[in-house]
Amino acid sequence: MKRIGIIGVGEIGRAIVDGLCDGVEEPPEIYLSPRGARTAAELSQQYPNVRVCTDNQDVVNRCELVILAVRPQERAEALAGLRIGSDRVAASVMTGVAISELRRTLGTGAPVVRAIPLPAARERQSVTVTCPSHTAVDDLFGHLGGTLPVADEATLNVYQALTATLTTHYWYLATLTAWAARQGIPAEDADRYVRGLFQGVGHALSDETRSLHQLAADHETPKGANERIRTTWFDTANSDALGKALDALLSDLK
Repeated sequence: MKRIGIIGVGEIGRAIVDGLCDGVEEPPEIYLSPRGARTAAELSQQYPNVRVCTDNQDVVNRCELVILAVRPQERAEALAGLRIGSDRVAASVMTGVAISELRRTLGTGAPVVRAIPLPAARERQSVTVTCPSHTAVDDLFGHLGGTLPVADEATLNVYQALTATLTTHYWYLATLTAWAARQGIPAEDADRYVRGLFQGVGHALSDETRSLHQLAADHETPKGANERIRTTWFDTANSDALGKALDALLSDLK
């Protein structure tokens, strides 16, 4: 696909554009909707292959593959009256919006695919879940770090629930930094140290020869400090609470 459209240019839309364009010798033509006007304008100024269209239908008319990236709660307004011909491909990155609903809303016979790109698409390190598998969509996200096609939307919803834990991780790190500051450590020093500590964890995750449990074990010594925090804070009750929160979210996604 040499002409790609994006309707709804938020954080994920920006990450996709950056991943497809930054440092790429022959990037595709990218057409952006005026939704998220400030971000769209910045991207069009940054990359010569990116253009801002007059409206959402103009995006569809100019592209071969259109990415629907509006906020789910705004989809009725954003997609109202949009016509996507059967010669196009639509990829929705909207959380919790089923393919059947999109088909009813758009009234289209075009292929419709759901996808879960991650912010790491910006660095072309996003493993993007897709459903159903489609050559054009899988190829697009393959350039942004790889794809993980799944057979049905029920499975995709499980991955969607996992994605919802991302900001919890950041909040966990912020909580550690705040605790260190209460102990008298300058906040900026605590922030720098915690970032460095967990960037190292990110590098360790690239070693797929070791399971996540094995990675944890490799960073612990019996009765050591790491084991103490893991077993006293992340205990069975804590683990069960996280599981219940994910169960409730998954139920809503269905």
